[in-house]
Amino acid sequence: MATLAPTSAPAELTAYLDDARTWIEAELERRLRVPADDPGRLHEAMRYAALGPGKRLRPAIVLAAARACGLGDDRTAAAPAAAAIEMLHAYTLVHDDLPAMDDDDERRGRPTVHVAFGEAIAILAGDGLLTAAFGALAELGPRAADAVADLARRAGARELLGGQAIDLTAGPTDLDDLARIERLHAGKTGALFAAAAELGAIAAGAPPATCADLGRYGLAIGIAFQHADDRDDGEFLAHAEAAAQRIRVLGDEARAIAERFGPRGATLRAIAAWFASRA
Repeated sequence: MATLAPTSAPAELTAYLDDARTWIEAELERRLRVPADDPGRLHEAMRYAALGPGKRLRPAIVLAAARACGLGDDRTAAAPAAAAIEMLHAYTLVHDDLPAMDDDDERRGRPTVHVAFGEAIAILAGDGLLTAAFGALAELGPRAADAVADLARRAGARELLGGQAIDLTAGPTDLDDLARIERLHAGKTGALFAAAAELGAIAAGAPPATCADLGRYGLAIGIAFQHADDRDDGEFLAHAEAAAQRIRVLGDEARAIAERFGPRGATLRAIAAWFASRA
């Protein structure tokens, strides 16, 4: 069972997610065209990685946060941030699948990038997507510096990469309580959900305090998402009951933050409620 499959969301939210997914995939298609001169099929591999099957939840959250902060329905101003978060997410998956990491041969029903294109090109494709993500944020003009700093912090060694390092090096007793498990989840999963909400706020020109609030929103739903994913994958079953309670608490926290935005935060509230419903 796919964790938080969009079809499990309420009808109105499903429609929003479907629309956001179609929109971001068109944006990625535009940004990741394969040139006639494509050394080693590098651009093809980047496109394969970024446009593979996926929910596109992170860019959907970018758009919802931007709307909550007053950007309205015009997605143009948020497009660089939405594309950046999805390209960076794709880079993490390419590298996670490598033989030196999780050594996975298949992702979402098709060969992983290193199987399809070779390990060396897969490494370069991940690097290319990471670089393209920060290049996209440069399009935010006067808001680019804040966006770059935010994504660099969330995707760096203290958060996302730190979570991956914990996952790779944890011994049998290193993840024996829920607090330690949540430290892992905050890095590997929560960091990019937090970045997605923050980048939407930055793209909309929100003040720092609002960006920080939305970072907490994203972190809460990201950890809740990973708890649900653990249950679906049969991991950390000794903590399943406590994790279910945490999903509810984290969902309530996220909903309370979204409530501060009034009607403009309706999509953020719906996403938080949907995540919490998986407890």
